Amino acid sequence: MTYQKRMTFWVALDSIIVLSAIYISYFTLHPSLQLLSSKLLLVTSISLLVSHHVFAFIYKLYDKAWEYASIGELLAIVRAVTFSIVVTIILQQLLVGHVGYRAMIMTWMLHVLLIGGSRFSWRIYRDRYIKPQNQMERALIIGAGAAGTMLVKQLNNHPETGILPVAFIDDNRTKYKLQIHNVPVVGQSHQIIEKVETLLIDKIIIAIPSLKKEEMQKIFDACAQTSAKTVIMPRIEDIMVGNLSVNQFRDVQVEDLLGREPVQLDMDSISKKITDKVVLVTGAGGSIGSEVARQICKFSPSKILLLGHGENSIYQIDMELKKAYEQTIEIVPIIADIQDRDRIFEIMDIHQPDVVYHAAAHKHVPLMEFNPKEAVKNNILGTRNVAEAADTFSVGTFVMISSDKAVNPTNVMGSTKRIAEMIVQQLDRQSETKFVAVRFGNVLGSRGSVIPLFKKQIQQGGPVTVTHPDMTRYFMTIPEASRLVLQAGSLAKGGEIFVLDMGQPVKIVDLAKNLIQLSGYNIEDIGIRYTGIRPGEKMYEELLGEKEIHDEAVFPKIFIGKAVLEQENEIQYLISEFTKMTQQEISEFVVNLANHRKNKMLSLVE
Repeated sequence: MTYQKRMTFWVALDSIIVLSAIYISYFTLHPSLQLLSSKLLLVTSISLLVSHHVFAFIYKLYDKAWEYASIGELLAIVRAVTFSIVVTIILQQLLVGHVGYRAMIMTWMLHVLLIGGSRFSWRIYRDRYIKPQNQMERALIIGAGAAGTMLVKQLNNHPETGILPVAFIDDNRTKYKLQIHNVPVVGQSHQIIEKVETLLIDKIIIAIPSLKKEEMQKIFDACAQTSAKTVIMPRIEDIMVGNLSVNQFRDVQVEDLLGREPVQLDMDSISKKITDKVVLVTGAGGSIGSEVARQICKFSPSKILLLGHGENSIYQIDMELKKAYEQTIEIVPIIADIQDRDRIFEIMDIHQPDVVYHAAAHKHVPLMEFNPKEAVKNNILGTRNVAEAADTFSVGTFVMISSDKAVNPTNVMGSTKRIAEMIVQQLDRQSETKFVAVRFGNVLGSRGSVIPLFKKQIQQGGPVTVTHPDMTRYFMTIPEASRLVLQAGSLAKGGEIFVLDMGQPVKIVDLAKNLIQLSGYNIEDIGIRYTGIRPGEKMYEELLGEKEIHDEAVFPKIFIGKAVLEQENEIQYLISEFTKMTQQEISEFVVNLANHRKNKMLSLVE
């Protein structure tokens, strides 16, 4: 129906309703009144008809989508009818000399009833008959707060979504047995399994934006024991700014279960370090380096240098950032290998960066066990090249991204990262550049994370392979790790090893179970197979060694340690002689060096 036809229909219908309400009222109260010859009735009819249409236009009664009508629309009807009755009473008094108050009250009541009924009848018809309830997914809403209430209202207004809100679950006991938009609160979170079965629930929707991760895990554990699909409603911020609608649900992600509560960053200190500065990111094509680059761009540097060895990954992050920031930031993609000392010095000389975030490294533990020479070349020599170039060209701050595997390392990868930390700490002693390192553990979704492997195994039907049932690791999301790296860089005074609070360690087998359930499978169907600890792996990781521990945080979730600086001669010996060593000799040498143990080879030379 076009707008003009719709307008004509509502004006004509309202005219009939207004006149019918007047004549029914007067005929009911004054059956002996000469309806057609009464001056009072004539004045009343004309004035009420005209005033109703005037106030109907004022309150936009002819422009509303009545299939979505709610309390707001009802109030608009009441206001329009009330003001039109008031105007009619005034005209009755002025033109006739008296007012039929009883008839006007009855007219007001009939007027509201018939006008409201004509509008809300389409809403009722749509709700009941457009999509029968037996064809809709029955939904249990977790959370009867503002978000859950908004969600239910939206679902009720849009039955075309195919989701019927059946009941709320909320741990607030005062809401128990209350009804919100005709949806009852039926119990608390410990009753999820029971209510899903008794209410024949098809879908569980988590609608608590403020839910803590531990609570989310408990709720998901209960939901995973049911046959219903579990989803999460969007964040309120995304809804308010129009990025997403209330009913654009997403699946529960492992980040929802293992991530932590977000940290409020000191935006001013980070801005002072980055805004209008030239910033270099090595390893910018990797999962961590690329996210660091994204976070940097939010602080408007004058130029960002994206340095990496893989042309495809650098191309992708370059295109992504240029699409968003090309008009405000100079974005320079650089293909270079940090092992190429001359090339790194050339880049530093040309671009004169103010800040360097060094994320380039070999990170895969078992692979580095088999390739220790490459680990030394990249993680130690490559870091030295970038760090010494930063010193030579007076970079303000150099932030090396390290690893929890650098603590008491038992493997080549962790040992090379620890030696790289030693190198930047030694440089800090003699340089005007502030050299710092930042340690954190496993990052959810990164290329080196176990999660992509688990997902692939689940897609193939299993089993999921876990090295040991007691294997534990720290986990952090990529955006959180990257933001805290920037914050740590802003706190740099020189020589520190910043340690990001990784929360509680997580058993790898629990992570595997969560991923299986999140993928919609039963653990028994996919299966978990234990393969044994791989070369170089530790059962658990640490973030600070005993001699490095400082209990007080310098910033929420950021701690600081002063690592022991020793064996400078051994580092120089390794750098000069490692090409002559066998793979086995390199492995033994770097592990001993990182753990401050005497190297037999060096003692023989001495």
